[in-house]
Amino acid sequence: MLVKDQYLAEDIFQDTFIKVINTLKTGKYNEEGKFLPWVLRIAHNLVIDYFRKEKRTPVITNGDGFDIFDVLGFYDESIEDQMVREQTHQDLRKMIQLLPSEQKEVLIMRHYGDMSFKEIADITNVSINTALGRMRYALNNLRKMFETKEMSIKLL
Repeated sequence: MLVKDQYLAEDIFQDTFIKVINTLKTGKYNEEGKFLPWVLRIAHNLVIDYFRKEKRTPVITNGDGFDIFDVLGFYDESIEDQMVREQTHQDLRKMIQLLPSEQKEVLIMRHYGDMSFKEIADITNVSINTALGRMRYALNNLRKMFETKEMSIKLL
């Protein structure tokens, strides 16, 4: 009903089913008698994720014979740039793991799960202000860790 496409709805249903099964297998689901609302929330979040992804991917239509790709320059990332980027991502993931669990949870949901603070607050059962505060502390802590790492590299 929300996506208005039978095949897309079936894909989202399958993704929902897989998430439910994986969560149940790992024992992360706590039985509070709210199984159906929990499953519906997973499905709803997947629908939201789909629309967010669609919104970020612009569709280029061409009716006059002009091809935008003829004038766009493409950037080929050098091996060195790729290695630096991968090392930075790896360092960031390690730093995220060092954060307190509440801060780590909010940061991952926001940046990797692309969730709104309202959704994060609902899922973690805290107020929006608490979720915002945890994100602020997480970013401040990451900034401090990064600056400490930069200082130690300069000293070498």
